[in-house]
Amino acid sequence: MRIAITADPYLPVPPRHYGGIERVIDLLVRGLAARGHDVTLFAHPESDTTASLRAYGAPPHMTSAARLREVAQVGTGLWRLRRQVDVVHSFGRLAAMLPILPLRRLPKIQSYQRPVPWTGVRRATQLAGDSLMFTGCSTSLYASERDRAAGSRWCTIFNGVDTSRYTATAAVPPDAPLVFLGRLERIKGPHHAIAIARRASRRLVLAGNVAVEGSDARFYHEEIEPRVDGDHVRYIGPVDDEQKNALLREAAALLMPIEWDEPFGIVMAEAFACGTPVIAFSRGSVPEVVQHGRTGFCCTNVDEAAAAVQALGTIDRAVVRAECERRFSHDAIVSAYERLYEELV
Repeated sequence: MRIAITADPYLPVPPRHYGGIERVIDLLVRGLAARGHDVTLFAHPESDTTASLRAYGAPPHMTSAARLREVAQVGTGLWRLRRQVDVVHSFGRLAAMLPILPLRRLPKIQSYQRPVPWTGVRRATQLAGDSLMFTGCSTSLYASERDRAAGSRWCTIFNGVDTSRYTATAAVPPDAPLVFLGRLERIKGPHHAIAIARRASRRLVLAGNVAVEGSDARFYHEEIEPRVDGDHVRYIGPVDDEQKNALLREAAALLMPIEWDEPFGIVMAEAFACGTPVIAFSRGSVPEVVQHGRTGFCCTNVDEAAAAVQALGTIDRAVVRAECERRFSHDAIVSAYERLYEELV
């Protein structure tokens, strides 16, 4: 098939450091190209891709004028390709597909990894009809609100990871640490992770970015930094892919005690790829991603999570890795999108 894929131009595909959506797009594009599909990618000029790259963007991106120019760049590019592709798949702004929405013989997919703009979805559905399909990285992202855009068609395709880049560990020492990996912000729950580790009498390693200003920076300096003692609680800063692999495969569990409805949380799939179970608060996508008692534990509070730490011996890390390969591997994700393309075409 001939497939056009669009990404927001803020980060390269793949990203140099942080960038969850960009990692998923890179995984998908490389997988499709490896299977013989002809892929055109609209993305950041510094993207390193096997697809035919259509670079665009108007740095610093944040002004209304810049964003309008970016939407116009993608919309114009898609219009020019309308007779040369079999399907258009947008991970970027829905508005960029406006020029081709009325073309009902051209299948289109809009994928969401973040809160859904339901007014835009409703209007796009009116223009495109059944030629437009929406996907969410979890059912939690759209199921409760789908009636706000009656007639829109949805399905769930999870995010995933390239499992070949992660090394699974069959067993870890009894004193292996717990790990928190993510932005050290209140909604991500690092303060709960510290409380869980202390209640379970386990060491904790914190890794991730710290905000430099605003309420998230104050949260770190007031509520996290004073609890970091370098022994029971260590903060090691941001980690690259190699460091992340080592950190996760040596962990007893990944803690994800979130205070918001996480749309997916790629870090859970990254932990699974290392055979590492996940202990998470049951919000957002967590009940869909974590198989309670099999690949981790879904909890509602610190006490339940601390009790789950004591039950980690019941989890088979080989099963955790196998389930990751089945549900969240690059092959699984590419195959899911490929089936959707074939169905729509």
